[in-house]
Amino acid sequence: MNRPKFQDTKRKALKDPEVKKEYDSLQPEYDLIRQLLRMRMESGLTQEEIAEMIGTKKPNISRLESPSRRHSPRLTTIKKYAVAAGYEMQITFKRIGTSKKVSRGPKTTRARG
Repeated sequence: MNRPKFQDTKRKALKDPEVKKEYDSLQPEYDLIRQLLRMRMESGLTQEEIAEMIGTKKPNISRLESPSRRHSPRLTTIKKYAVAAGYEMQITFKRIGTSKKVSRGPKTTRARG
């Protein structure tokens, strides 16, 4: 008996407008998680090392790198993580329904607080 493939199930589910809307609303969270993981991996750091560098514990880094609707990290935590991995944090906004960027945060290279 063949089980349905994930991509087939996903494609079918996304035909439902409500499912698609919810899926799309989660995209920024998943993009952030992918970026955090990429930064840490490219820096050659472990979760333990990042945690020590920013003054927290490994389970907090694990939670930060995991999708969860119950956890909403502070910007200061994300910024410290980025700096520890050797990156600067930049925030960009775009108008809904377009690809035009309308606001860009200042570049910073140091974590504060």
